[in-house]
Amino acid sequence: MDATALKRLLESVAAGEVPVEEAVGLLKRLPYENLSYAHVDHHRPLRKGFPEVIFGEGKTVDHIIGITKVMIAQGDTVMVTRLSPEKADRLKAVYPNAVYHETARILVHEKEPTRREEKGMILVIAAGTSDMPVAEEAVVTSRTMGHRVETLYDVGVAGIHRLLDYEALLAKALVFVVVAGMEGTLPSVVGGLVDKPVIAVPTSVGYGASFGGVTALLAMLNSCASNVSVVNIDNGFGAGYVAALINGLACR
Repeated sequence: MDATALKRLLESVAAGEVPVEEAVGLLKRLPYENLSYAHVDHHRPLRKGFPEVIFGEGKTVDHIIGITKVMIAQGDTVMVTRLSPEKADRLKAVYPNAVYHETARILVHEKEPTRREEKGMILVIAAGTSDMPVAEEAVVTSRTMGHRVETLYDVGVAGIHRLLDYEALLAKALVFVVVAGMEGTLPSVVGGLVDKPVIAVPTSVGYGASFGGVTALLAMLNSCASNVSVVNIDNGFGAGYVAALINGLACR
């Protein structure tokens, strides 16, 4: 329940449209709901502006369904990250209105359409096609949070002219998410071309000496472009979330 929904509930009580007892029942679960295997944070939309996100990897399908059920009852948008296609099929059997983004491995259920931010734009750039799953995780996250996102894929430094051909698109974005594996150079290149925040995402894509993304991570942490910040290896969700927060602040 976000601030808008809470205000609507209180106005309905004041107008006599919703019984006080019903409102109390809804508000009783507001701080958190104890499911024994999870304490679902219903207060998070009020506190942070977006509901709790379910990390699907390592959870049983029954636990994910249980958490989803109480979040939907509270009127929250549900986003489940790192969800396998097999688990997604079982969730969609229970919640047929949910949408599964297979490349991003994210399932989204919106009880009501998310308010879309008309201002600003997040540009997600991926160095190679192999980086797309992490990039798409950022894309779906930012879009689910209500922000406009454009994408630019397979423009890595092995053919930098491909990136330079999109100068007009680079100029339109308010914040960048740049995803790269291998040697992790692309965020520094983008950072040197733009005057906006660049969120660098190292991926585990690469040959042996990439050490599962550690090489890209260290390269990005040592970037000489001062507008580059770095999230953890393969953390497209975190990058997309922070990009949405930055874009939202810029558009106020």
